[in-house]
Amino acid sequence: MTRPKLAILVSFSGQGGVERMIANLCEALVDAPIDLDILLIKARGPHVGRLPRNARVIPLRAQHSLTSIWEVARYLRREQPTALLAIKHRAILAALRAKQLARTQTPISGRLGTTVSAALANKSPSRRQRWYRAMRRYYPRLHRLIAVSQGVADDVLDITDMPASQIVVVRNPTITPELLKAAEAPVDHPWLQSDSGIPVIMGVGRLTEQKDFSTLLSAFAEVQSHRAARLIILGDGDLREALLTQARELNIAAHVDLPGFQANPWAWMSRASVFVLSSRWEGSPNTLTEAMALGIPVVSTDCPSGPRELLNAGRIAPLVDMGDAEALAQALRPALDNRPDTAVLVNAVRAYHRDTSAAGYLRTLGLPDIVP
Repeated sequence: MTRPKLAILVSFSGQGGVERMIANLCEALVDAPIDLDILLIKARGPHVGRLPRNARVIPLRAQHSLTSIWEVARYLRREQPTALLAIKHRAILAALRAKQLARTQTPISGRLGTTVSAALANKSPSRRQRWYRAMRRYYPRLHRLIAVSQGVADDVLDITDMPASQIVVVRNPTITPELLKAAEAPVDHPWLQSDSGIPVIMGVGRLTEQKDFSTLLSAFAEVQSHRAARLIILGDGDLREALLTQARELNIAAHVDLPGFQANPWAWMSRASVFVLSSRWEGSPNTLTEAMALGIPVVSTDCPSGPRELLNAGRIAPLVDMGDAEALAQALRPALDNRPDTAVLVNAVRAYHRDTSAAGYLRTLGLPDIVP
């Protein structure tokens, strides 16, 4: 009997959260009674090597989603997979156009991992409208759209007027056994040793406007004026020098460290006193999810989308307005002294475990579940 085949169309272009989530997902999907083909538009970054060997990885010549259409169409005609899942907006458009060219019956589904209206808020009106027109034209042709949070789903509904039944929320496959084990690894940083005696606030992410570490620095300066504390921000990005300059201007440079991208951020995070998500927008914030899985006290902005769902509207941990340094500082001060019940944090993210998420993908795509 022929096994069902799932094809995943995705671009691996760096060290981002999308690549890590898809690698996590594929590691679980190979345990299901299906064949798995991974169509790679790009094959860069550390997560390519994590793709499971018992999946068939098919590198495409195209280096951009919208130039992959003919290759994907040929694949659909030749292989006729049971389902195809396209990751991110441009891959969704490419897959739907490829199906039209191939004239096959393969159901095309998509995964969207960001709150589109928030991500495009600072773009030109013409660019926003082009993006929205493409969504309105093509997304209703999808078999299903998988949204990583209810906020992302609601945003798509507002933009496209798709039937709500066509959009399914499946949580990210963020939490893995490997993550929990990696968190136990030693970290060679003097501030994170057990005898340091000074609490460490931590942020993790690309040093970009989206993550708004500038507001975190301002909030930390306010905290520092009342008590001893330190701040570590993991990640690389174009705003590194601007953030270092801001730290000097706030007279907190001696208490702030930006050690760059870390291959194992979880070992660092597990030793933090408080984890902070200061973002202006997300889809479903993986770093916040990971911190909760590690039982670390958290404070987050109430950005679109994800934190409000993760933190049960602020009942589990504080939510503050985006860009409000004073509110963030006021939330941080008690968080440094009052450690919440670790079990509450851990239980709140059970749906984000890898196998639970993979089972949700399989059900949504109409494929058989993972065999226990």
